[in-house]
This record gives sequence, structure tokens and C-alpha cells, in this order.
Amino acid sequence: MTVSREIAKSFDLLNPPEGFVEDPFPFYDALLEHAPVLWQPDGSLLLSHHKDLDRIYRDTKLYSSDKTVAFAPKFGKGSPLYEHHTTSLVFSDPPLHTRVRKIMTSALTPRAIARMEPGLIETVDQLLDAMAGKERVDLIEDFASTIPIQIIGNLLDVPMEERGPLRDWSLVILGALEPALTEAQLEAGHSAVREFKTYLEDLVARRRAKPGDPETDVLTRLIRGEGADAQLSETELLQNCIFILNAGHETTTNLIGNGLALLNDYPEARARLLENPDLIQPAVEEILRFRSPNQLGNRETTEAVEIGGEAVPAGTNLHLCIGAANRDPEVFDNPQVFDITRKPNRHLAFAGGPHVCVGLTLARLEGRIALSRFLARYPDYRLLPERVLGGRLRFRGYAELPARLLA
Repeated sequence: MTVSREIAKSFDLLNPPEGFVEDPFPFYDALLEHAPVLWQPDGSLLLSHHKDLDRIYRDTKLYSSDKTVAFAPKFGKGSPLYEHHTTSLVFSDPPLHTRVRKIMTSALTPRAIARMEPGLIETVDQLLDAMAGKERVDLIEDFASTIPIQIIGNLLDVPMEERGPLRDWSLVILGALEPALTEAQLEAGHSAVREFKTYLEDLVARRRAKPGDPETDVLTRLIRGEGADAQLSETELLQNCIFILNAGHETTTNLIGNGLALLNDYPEARARLLENPDLIQPAVEEILRFRSPNQLGNRETTEAVEIGGEAVPAGTNLHLCIGAANRDPEVFDNPQVFDITRKPNRHLAFAGGPHVCVGLTLARLEGRIALSRFLARYPDYRLLPERVLGGRLRFRGYAELPARLLA
């Protein structure tokens, strides 16, 4: 599909053209060529160039992550979604961002992540065993979505029997970050935050009464803080627990699901990876670039700036089109080609600068282990025609990925 200059220049993220949700990539290519800096009807600005996103991610003075103003009309000031999305790590500036990030990074050191690897391998192998012999499986429900829920559940030491609702809460709360929402989606998001928060209040009370080992239990570490300057309020604590579970689940599920879909759709890449399993690391990076789990980010200008020759006033909401930036021909040779040997690969799937994803090392580990062990066990898997996309703009992944494991 070829997208014209006229469609690119009239592109409206709140009212995307027909076909965009199903296949945004031709539209991204057109935006990069014809309208990499595009004013939106609501006064926001859509940005597609890699160099613009990279610069904005690194400059926290001119470009703020704080959403207390932007989210008030979207969610309603004081509402459950508003409280969550303005308190969590991803939509905050220092000093809150600094305090929470310090605690999380101290819990996700290379040594701590290395300790998680045996449990991750065990989880993946159990899921592979459970699928054996089935005529048909869903690679999202039966595999991709279960892995991060278990890993993040272990990280916060959520009892196994209490993990059932976590994925549904996560999908609804993150779904509320879509550019446009129905009233039903909005109310579902508010309800999910309320239910999740009620559950966490009880879990935190139990953990306060019986703390875990802060070396392995991130919830205990968050409760304890890292000195008086890092102590979190009760609201900050609860909302960032929701954030950890949400962020760790959605993006990693999409990474694994998108990877399995791409290796099905590009059999030469699958054959090459089977022949040389050491390519799994660059393969994961290319999956992250080619089908970024997170397609959109946001910032707000704190001062008047110039972007791509456009004068941009202070207080302008910027839509950072990660999915387009990762196809920018100024940075990537043959960006429309899925190349599991691509090097260098300066994708922005994990954002960048001070807000670079705090869990990127863990997500990469989950992706490498899940995909490599799946391929080793089921090298001849094939997807069935009824795959179902997640249907969202901000997050790119599958809701259902039916497959046969044996040819």
C-alpha cells in the first residue's frame, strides 16, 4: 500500500485514516517523507524523525513528561485514571521520577536480573511443556502474556493464586492511554484502577506486617525506600506498583508475540536463527525496531522551541511517533526490511535519555529466552489465519495468535 502526500499531510491521530490501525507502517513512511513535523487539529504536534525524538528524550528541561495538565481534560482531574497516570514513573518529572527510578534501578541491577534467569527459564519451559500435544494453541494467552505476568509477579512477590486479574487490569488501564476513548473505555479504566488499588492496599498491608527480602522483593524495597529522600507516599507507592505490573506486562507480551509473528511471516529469518541461535540478541533488537511494542510517546514543551523549522509554543503536547522513527531512512538502511543481523540498531523502542525504560534489560532477557527456547522446542510452528491484533494505536501487539506447533 502506498500512502499519498495529501493523506500524510492531513493525518489526524485522533481520527486516523482507514487501515491505519491494522497497518500503520505505510502511513509512517509517508509521514517521514512528507510531514515529519505535523500540526494536529487539536493544536498538538506529531513528530516522526528519529533525530527529533532522540533529542527530545534527552532534554528534560525543554520537554516535560509531567501530565498533570494534559490528562485533566482526558480523564477528569482527581479521577482514578488521572491519579494513576500522573503519579507513575513514566509520566512524572523530578523529584518524584528521580526517587522512584532510584529504587527501581537498585532492584534491577545486572546481578539481580541474573538471579531471575533460572526462574524465567523454568517458567518458559513449563509453558512449553503445557502446550505440547495440543492441536491448536494461542501464543498470546498460552505463552507470551503469561511470562511477564509471572516475572513481574515474582518481582513484587504477588502470591501465585492472586495473579489472575492482573493482565485484565493492565490491558484496560494502559488502553486508556489511547489518543481517543469512548465513555465505556474510560469507565472501565477507572474501575480497573480502583480494583487494582484496593488489591494493592491489602498486599502492601500484608508486606508491611511481614517484609520480604529487599534484595529480591521490589515491593518491600519500595515500601522501605532508599533513605528519607526516597520515601514514597502511600499514593505514590500504590500507583507505581500498578505501573510496574502494567509496563512489565504489556510491552514484553508484545515483544514476544510480535517476534513469533515475524519469525512466522519471514521464514528465511527463522531458518537463519535456527541455524545460528547466537543471532537471538540482534534478532530481539530488530523485532523491537521493526514492530515496536510501544508505538507512541508524549512530551510537553516547557518553553517556546523550534522543531523541524516550526515555531512551537510552550505547553504544546508532542506525540512522539516511535514506530515511524524506527523506520527513519536517515538512521536505518533499508528500514522496511526485517534483518535479524542489523547492526548498528539505534531503535527507540525503549525511549531514551533519563526516561529510558527502567526494565529494558529484563525485557530483553525475557524476549531472548522466550523466543530462543520456543524455537528450539517448536521449530516448525505455523500461525493460523485467524490472528487478532490488539486494535490499539499506542501499543502494537496481538490479542490472539492461534498456531499449530507441529507442521
